[in-house]
Amino acid sequence: MSLQYEEEPLAEHYGYGPPDSFPKDFGYGEEEEEEAEDLPAPADSKPRILLMGLRRSGKSSIQKVVFHKMSPNETLFLESTNKIYKDDISSSSFVNFQIWDFPGQVDFFDPTFDYEMIFRGTGALIFVIDAQDDYVEALGRLHLTVTRAYRVNPDINFEVFIHKVDGLSDDHKIETQRDIHQRANDDLVDASLEKLHLSFYLTSIYDHSIFEAFSKVVQKLIPQLPTLENLLNIFISNSGIEKAFLFDVVSKIYIATDSSPVDMQSYELCCDMIDVVIDVSCIYGLKEDGSGSAYDKESMAIIKLNNTTVLYLKEVTKFLALVCILREESFERKGLIDYNFHCFRKAIHEVFEVGVAAQRSSAPPPATAPCSKTVALNGTPRNTV
Repeated sequence: MSLQYEEEPLAEHYGYGPPDSFPKDFGYGEEEEEEAEDLPAPADSKPRILLMGLRRSGKSSIQKVVFHKMSPNETLFLESTNKIYKDDISSSSFVNFQIWDFPGQVDFFDPTFDYEMIFRGTGALIFVIDAQDDYVEALGRLHLTVTRAYRVNPDINFEVFIHKVDGLSDDHKIETQRDIHQRANDDLVDASLEKLHLSFYLTSIYDHSIFEAFSKVVQKLIPQLPTLENLLNIFISNSGIEKAFLFDVVSKIYIATDSSPVDMQSYELCCDMIDVVIDVSCIYGLKEDGSGSAYDKESMAIIKLNNTTVLYLKEVTKFLALVCILREESFERKGLIDYNFHCFRKAIHEVFEVGVAAQRSSAPPPATAPCSKTVALNGTPRNTV
């Protein structure tokens, strides 16, 4: 079987358009097509997230809804994946990876399939199981996939999306998750792979569960996550805030939150607030010729609900927003909150700069400069290559 790699193109309507769309420069970076033989070595590539599963399990729909703002109903017209699609996600230093969408008919035993090269550079492997279908075959493919990947790279995070649960009752969802969890782990025990850990999520593209699940996956790939969580804990404890999320605005993935438990209803409220802010900004915040940005350093919003709850959104970086949930009486100290936010924002930028500096220092030097030395330019010492 000959496998082909193809970049997933962005449709034109992902630029300025209806209120629910984003500017072209607001989303992810440009994508360039790469042939299989031109794929970068794992050491040179960004962390990879692999989307795997049987045909028609919903892999491509998940990718389109989360990262390309496609409505769930539009995904009904997507063709079945017959190539490996590589999607470069580069919205910020904290959400910086590639998603590879694999066709369901991948044969790991085919000698032309270099699964070792792919798994070596993988940070997370998401296996999608259609909960509305007979999942016996899917469980067999799941076991084959994770065992092959684990032997090549035991550091991969293995995630199982029990997908399309919107058509199941609450009792049926729980029973399906329990059954899949039990069978998958029993297979691992039989193969003497007890150390291999699988994480399970109930997902649907018709609600926020898919964004919640992807948030959990992405957070595991962020080395700065403990620092971000600690900063959020300090911020809310000194500001009288009940809950805070650090969002990637484009995808509505939260890359960090404070240590208090995540309530799904609170997360949905914050996601809806981001949609409202971007929609209003696209309508009223742009110039007549359509220039400008729907989200910039001046972006800020306050929404007061009828249950004395306040939602407060502030821009952190070009692609990140802090969304807070607090009570009206706490919001009376808005000056204190804004001062603490200024300190928080400064700390986030410092974390960002440290991460960029670390990436540069770990990058291999150019082939034409095997060594470095310090020279003085106009009396000022500088490191040069």
